[in-house]
Amino acid sequence: MHSPANGRVAVALAAAPDGGYAWFILLSCFLVFGLTFGVFKAFGGFYVEIHQYFETTATGTSWITSIAVAAIHLVAPVASALSARYSHRSVVIMGGLICSVGVMLGAFARNLIELYLTVGFLNGVGYAMTWTPTVTMLGLYFETRRPLANAMASAGECILTFVLTPLFQLLIDSYSWRGALLILGGLQLNLCVCGMLLRPLKATRDVTWEVKAEEEDLLHNSEQGKPSCQDAELSVSEGSEQGLNSTKKVSDNRTKKDELRTKILKYIDYTLITNARFMVYSMFGMFAALGLFTPALFLIPYARSKGIEEYQAAALMSISAALDLFGRVFFGWVANLRLVEMVPQLTASVILLGTVLLLCPLASSFSELAVFSAAFGLVYGATVAIHITVLAEVVGVNRLGSALGFFMLMRSSGGLLGPPIAGFFIDKMGDYGTGFLMAGVALIVSALFLLLLHQMNLRGQGSTTKNIDMHNLRKSYC
Repeated sequence: MHSPANGRVAVALAAAPDGGYAWFILLSCFLVFGLTFGVFKAFGGFYVEIHQYFETTATGTSWITSIAVAAIHLVAPVASALSARYSHRSVVIMGGLICSVGVMLGAFARNLIELYLTVGFLNGVGYAMTWTPTVTMLGLYFETRRPLANAMASAGECILTFVLTPLFQLLIDSYSWRGALLILGGLQLNLCVCGMLLRPLKATRDVTWEVKAEEEDLLHNSEQGKPSCQDAELSVSEGSEQGLNSTKKVSDNRTKKDELRTKILKYIDYTLITNARFMVYSMFGMFAALGLFTPALFLIPYARSKGIEEYQAAALMSISAALDLFGRVFFGWVANLRLVEMVPQLTASVILLGTVLLLCPLASSFSELAVFSAAFGLVYGATVAIHITVLAEVVGVNRLGSALGFFMLMRSSGGLLGPPIAGFFIDKMGDYGTGFLMAGVALIVSALFLLLLHQMNLRGQGSTTKNIDMHNLRKSYC
């Protein structure tokens, strides 16, 4: 349902039920978070074993996770478009199969390059095709409870990290890292079950949103190019049939372009790149990704380098995951109360998270690292609990699918380069603590973009209030 002539795109959306079957969507998203990003955070045990088995550098081993993270972000827009073209359910099921096959093939890798292609690239593509459509469906099923729903769904990452970290260490000790990867591949087939739970909403209301200013200008120009009735009559009266046919042909071409543009917008809303607030938030995501994925990868190796034994090092990730869970649920609940604006809350948590990471190299004993892990998990949970909710507020829920894809695409460079940059400093300095310093600096830099976004929001609110006051003043004079 579209009308390109008036610069609007009308899309049928269903009213968010905020209950009923929405809880099954939440369960699906909960498991998807755990079997994707939860596995990433628990991958530190594999990192140590692969690093020793292939006798490579920290940078070389970290590329496995970096390629997977980059693939998630790069394929996210494609996953959004495929979900719009086919269905969220079919895309998630296909993604579950791809990542499962990728991990299983990685168990037979003979060198790091093959691990890059399997556990890195294929696994990341599968994660993108499962995570992106599921999070989009969660946003459609919840409206008033969306902050709390996002927090509860992302808690799956914490709970499965808590469970999988010691489990991976046990599997590695029992079956080697190759056997553990085979079991992990079988476990990830459960992502297909999560996809089966994604039942589409039935449309009950229409939502129409404006196309961006640039699009409106194009559409306005196309309208001006159409021949009016008077022009047509004048051409006929002058006997200019050839000119009339030429004008109709140009008009038909412009109409076809408008229809093509509308079809593209139905699947990928590329006008988001003209949204200044969205682009600023995407820059935050890019710099934040430099720091968010690094600590979980290097925490266990850092602890092992300090002489802490294997299962105690794995326990640090479990401690972090437990506090991460509390942080997500608690701060998601606080966000749901709307006591504080979302952007300032996110800014404070990101700055605090960066500060905690900068203090990490001061910890050397198990007790000190346990305190660091708890603090990191708590603030990390507070950060990730609301960042998707902020994205929905920046662009609106009707554009969340495309926005999530583009946001992930922008973050891809940060996710790709973060761990290798940290690995480079680790190799040069010979200390895993330098990786945490890099991550902390990147997060504090990302907070600067959130401060800019907050100022843009305040300016927009002030402009809206001024327009309302002027309108009321005119009415009073009338």
